[in-house]
Amino acid sequence: MFTPGNLLGWFGVVALFGWVSYAFAGWRPSLLVTSVTLLLGVFGLWTEGLDTLIITVFSVVISIVIGLPLGIAMARSRRVSGFVTPVLDVMQTMPSFAYLAPVAMLFGIGPATAVVLTLIYALPPLVRITEHGIRSVSANTIEAGRSLGVTRGQLLRQVQLPMAKRTIVVGINQSTMAALSMATIAALVNGPGLGRTVVDALQVLNVGKAAVAGLAIVAIAIMLDRTTTAASERTEKSTQGKVASVGYPGLSSKVMLEHLPRWATEDAGRGFELPRLTRAGRRLVLGVLLVPVLAAAYYSTLYLQLATFPDLSEVPAIREITGSALAGHINTVTTAFVDAVSGASEAFKNFVTYGFLNPLQSLLATSPWWTMALVIAAVAVILGGRRPLLITLVCEAVILGTGLWNEAMVTLTMTLVATVLVMIVAVIVGVGMGRSRIVDIVVRPLLDGFQTIPPFVYLVPALALFASSRFTAIAAAMLYGIPIATKLVADGIHGVSATTVEAARSTGSTTWQMISKVQLPMAREALVLATNQGLLYVLSMVVIGGMVGGGSLGYLIVQGFSQGQLFGKGLAAGIAITAMGVMLDRIARYAAERYGR
Repeated sequence: MFTPGNLLGWFGVVALFGWVSYAFAGWRPSLLVTSVTLLLGVFGLWTEGLDTLIITVFSVVISIVIGLPLGIAMARSRRVSGFVTPVLDVMQTMPSFAYLAPVAMLFGIGPATAVVLTLIYALPPLVRITEHGIRSVSANTIEAGRSLGVTRGQLLRQVQLPMAKRTIVVGINQSTMAALSMATIAALVNGPGLGRTVVDALQVLNVGKAAVAGLAIVAIAIMLDRTTTAASERTEKSTQGKVASVGYPGLSSKVMLEHLPRWATEDAGRGFELPRLTRAGRRLVLGVLLVPVLAAAYYSTLYLQLATFPDLSEVPAIREITGSALAGHINTVTTAFVDAVSGASEAFKNFVTYGFLNPLQSLLATSPWWTMALVIAAVAVILGGRRPLLITLVCEAVILGTGLWNEAMVTLTMTLVATVLVMIVAVIVGVGMGRSRIVDIVVRPLLDGFQTIPPFVYLVPALALFASSRFTAIAAAMLYGIPIATKLVADGIHGVSATTVEAARSTGSTTWQMISKVQLPMAREALVLATNQGLLYVLSMVVIGGMVGGGSLGYLIVQGFSQGQLFGKGLAAGIAITAMGVMLDRIARYAAERYGR
């Protein structure tokens, strides 16, 4: 795999990354990038970390090039949206194990396959969230622009894109998180990076070693998230000015600001942080800093100490935070924690299993197939009307054709239970984030961390806490689906008009009335999108949960990939679970159109 380290030593790479991040995002992100890059070396994961970073950035850049225009086209054309959405459904709902073998056959084993797998997984969230952001721009603002005779291109560039920028940045961030979460699965096809370290550790159940590699992936994720966000915020002031004036000589900035999302009006009220340097001064500083950066890059190719990251295990002040020492500490703490909470974890597992999981599975899996097929079709009509009925019937026929109806119903049971639990947590935490900037600042890094931990890593604590069972897969799926759902709920609550909130306050609404009667109803579209995304993330994780006792379709897919004689059975299971994902997604989307506005 090509990385900057093939040409430069570690000293030059750190200097170059710091300079580039300062040029695009400022000194704070530059400090973060430098610290994270050095952390990879301290953990003893320098080469693996750079490989993961390169694959992620390359895949996300391709996703942006493809996803942004596609999301814009879907937002502006119902026909394009109707054509592309089923393709995105298949890309996002097809379990990773199901398309691992075909992609490997087409592109061979190695970095190319890793990039393609990562791209397939990272593209759909960006396209969907971009479409959602463009569609969410106030209809009054769009109508005001059209009344002044602006072209479609001007409307897109000067109104829709600036006002949807925050949501689009969320989409880019989600694409980045999804790309990083594929690092482990890509390692199964000899993809380079930190995923290989995680897989090797899980094979021997070394929680500490897997956790250290997972922490490195988390650090990379936070670094990329904060850097892209900071780069976007650098242009926020000029963007707001363009929305208020450029191309709209007859439209007052007061009128435009009334239609800006709450986050934009809040920033406008506080005022933006002004740069201390003029544009020319900043260019001069960048030019001056480039000289030592080039010098560091040059000398890193000459001296071994600057080319190969040094072994810090013998340095007294640092050796306790090196990768091997940290892995040992994590193993010790994990064992103690599991012993301490085993009683509570067993009680929670039994409560969910006997109170919800077993009764629902008994209803879905033991009833005659035709009865459940009619019930699911009826639910599709009730929630979404007649439009999703045809898709539901086709998907049911596909599942029946695979001969795996009973296994599909077991998988559906686990998916529904996990999704309900995900949304309970997402609504509670997301409302807190949307209503409080302090809560958002504290919780968002934790969500970033949980979202970018490789899926396999979730299996280790879930297996330790709940042993091998169906609930182990549900617990891992919850951890995997909560971050994306919570972020979307928070974004929806945060985007409720400040004018509406103030009007509700002026009538004496209590906090509970504000949340239940104003903010949640007005964020209904975001809630539906969060449910949709959470469900798809849960479904993909339930498949991986087949490795720890999840059974049903997940187990068949895992066995089909690992054992050649079962490849046909695994492929059939992949087709069945994809049909199920498309069916659930269509029902949710049509229900959103029917009840979400």
